[in-house]
Amino acid sequence: MVREDIKSFLSTIPNNVTVVAASKYADANDIRTLYDAGITNFGENRVDAFLEKYDSLQSLKLSWHFIGHLQRNKAHKVINKIDCLHSLDSLLLAEKINVLRETPLDCFIEVSVNNEESKNGVKMECVLNSVKECLKYEKIHLVGLMMMAVKNAASDSLDEQFEKLHLLRNEIEEKLHISLPYLSMGMSDDYLIALKHHATHIRLGRILFK
Repeated sequence: MVREDIKSFLSTIPNNVTVVAASKYADANDIRTLYDAGITNFGENRVDAFLEKYDSLQSLKLSWHFIGHLQRNKAHKVINKIDCLHSLDSLLLAEKINVLRETPLDCFIEVSVNNEESKNGVKMECVLNSVKECLKYEKIHLVGLMMMAVKNAASDSLDEQFEKLHLLRNEIEEKLHISLPYLSMGMSDDYLIALKHHATHIRLGRILFK
């Protein structure tokens, strides 16, 4: 159930920051409640759950973000229904998107800032080359970088992790003379720290609910 003070909570988020509601916690009614409170961006991490909600909420003007790992063999099911992909984590996926997508898709490259084997993402040292390659694909519109912080990390460690992504984005912009305006980082437990390091998109789940 959506928290009763949702509008008050959302008023604490800077106006220039996009709240992407992680809708794995939400059913269709919850999404309607969040929409009425002012959230229009929703993020799903599972293909089947996304398709179910997408079909049942066509009457709302929602922007759908896919924030989970997207398997190439399932990409065709969602790639022309989403507005943004936060988890572009390989050139093979970029190639697949370029074949399937009808119009350019806003994409974040997912970066493995901490090189955790259990998580997807492009290794820090490979991101520059990945950006170069993605720029060749006409259906890939790179808008920024995305990361997931280490779970239950201390605040000073989170500061370091988020700042790494911020600095990497700045370095890529400078070296390639391109604009990557967005940073997708920060979740319910750590979004306040992410905001200190220039997050533009925060992916909030549990904190939106009771």
